[in-house]
Amino acid sequence: MNAIDQRTFLKRTGQGLAGLSLAPAALAKPLGQAKPNPTAPPVATFSIVGYDPKTGDLGVAVQSKFFAVGSVVPWAKAGVGAVATQSYANVDYGPDGLERLAKGQSARETVDALTKADANRRLRQLGIVDARGRSASFTGSGCKHWAGHIEKPNFCAQGNILTGEEVVRSMVSSYEQAQKKAGTGLCDWLALALMEGQKAGGDSRGRQSAALLVVRKNGGYAGGNDRFIDLRVDDHKTPIVELLRLLSIHKKMFRRAHENPPKAD
Repeated sequence: MNAIDQRTFLKRTGQGLAGLSLAPAALAKPLGQAKPNPTAPPVATFSIVGYDPKTGDLGVAVQSKFFAVGSVVPWAKAGVGAVATQSYANVDYGPDGLERLAKGQSARETVDALTKADANRRLRQLGIVDARGRSASFTGSGCKHWAGHIEKPNFCAQGNILTGEEVVRSMVSSYEQAQKKAGTGLCDWLALALMEGQKAGGDSRGRQSAALLVVRKNGGYAGGNDRFIDLRVDDHKTPIVELLRLLSIHKKMFRRAHENPPKAD
């Protein structure tokens, strides 16, 4: 079988974050045209997208009651921006959003353009931060309760099918407080915010997977790409706890990169 990339696979199978709640007949259609099956349960997700103005790092952290959420929600490119696409996720929002940001559109302009062109925008949830720290989110009217978002300078938090608004508010508060701690970076702020969101109630239907993606120019292995941190917990009883364990290992293995971050251009 010929190898296919993540975007092609998801478009062919129709599996966004709500892929498990699509009727079999809908799986043959592009996600933008598929109609979700109202009798099947959608998938709860909460995420936070951030930018560190001191280092230029960009990233996304997410948890969901969905298998391998890291293969769907987080997208980011160094010097460009970061995107979280969720709810009945339109996976095109990731690469298309980054392309728009790279051409100079702001986070808000990108969110507006993506959702305006999507006939099923009422089912989508989206968060974007650009490389200037401008944030923008979107929560469609068809997202399952509780669903909402908060936009702040340099970051945004969003979630659907949560136990309540306090989940998103807790993430925001944690992120803001974490930034004040010496010796921490974007990866810590994102991961800790995710943990506080879970402590506040998290997904109303449980938890299964989590992911953390942080991009940095030449930050990948041997400087070959920008994927500084790309950690995924695909199926676990306590995915955020496991994600934090993996992050601690990453810090030990790549100590110099964590202790000597770059300065933003």
